[in-house]
Amino acid sequence: MRDILYSIVGAVREFILTRPWHSFWGFVAFVIILLGVFAPIIAPYDPLWVDFHNFKGAPDRDHWFGTDNIGRDLASRIIYGARSSLIVAACAVTIGTLIGVIWGIVSGYLGGKVDLIAERFVEILMALPGLIFAYMLVIVLGPSMWTVIFALSVTRIPTVARTVRSVVLVVKQSMYIEAARAIGASQFRIMWRHVLPQCVAVVIVLITINIGGIIIAEASLSYLGVGINPPTPSWGKMLAEAGEQLYPLWWFVAAPGVFITLTVLAFNLFGDGLRDALDPRLRGTER
Repeated sequence: MRDILYSIVGAVREFILTRPWHSFWGFVAFVIILLGVFAPIIAPYDPLWVDFHNFKGAPDRDHWFGTDNIGRDLASRIIYGARSSLIVAACAVTIGTLIGVIWGIVSGYLGGKVDLIAERFVEILMALPGLIFAYMLVIVLGPSMWTVIFALSVTRIPTVARTVRSVVLVVKQSMYIEAARAIGASQFRIMWRHVLPQCVAVVIVLITINIGGIIIAEASLSYLGVGINPPTPSWGKMLAEAGEQLYPLWWFVAAPGVFITLTVLAFNLFGDGLRDALDPRLRGTER
């Protein structure tokens, strides 16, 4: 256990020293995660509390990002909105990645008719525009956080399955896979013990990159009015509420817009650094 801990610490230290730019964005992503986790402690006000004496108030000492059209503190709603966005992103990425990994491994390793049928389904899903498909699913199932999670997780499956399958097609030609077959190992055991570990690096990168995409998609659905139901704070819903104003004030748009941009940028750039660090062909290079 101690050796594993030392290895992890050493890998993190090497990543920080060799890739400071990506490490910085990883730190930004970590801070945003902390904001969501500790929102009740960090937020200065309850996100639903209304200041009846300060409608559409400009940013000041009491309200860092100002107040919205009914007097709710935007800073508190931004912090709680991070929790909503991260919960949706974490659940959708976990479900979509899990199904996609299983799909990709089974399809790539078994091949034949299984691969043929599985890939036709993947191509159908990839042919559908992700946001429009998710919008249709939420409309059919009814807007709520869990239907948004389900809809967005479905849109992640084909990309993960196709990527994992490409890795499996290379791995299953390896000598140790042939050796496992020769000693009589079952197909399930080979896929679980020998093929899956070779996909871990790719899956980690896919998770970090997909988180950013899910956050953008969730904000888009909320903006279109089919995302997380009010009054639960959501960055996309805050942008939609700003757009409903005849003359929206700049802090209505700037606060959620900046946080959406920072969050997506942080996870994407951190994932880009992880990809380079975990790819043997790029290992040792600095970005």
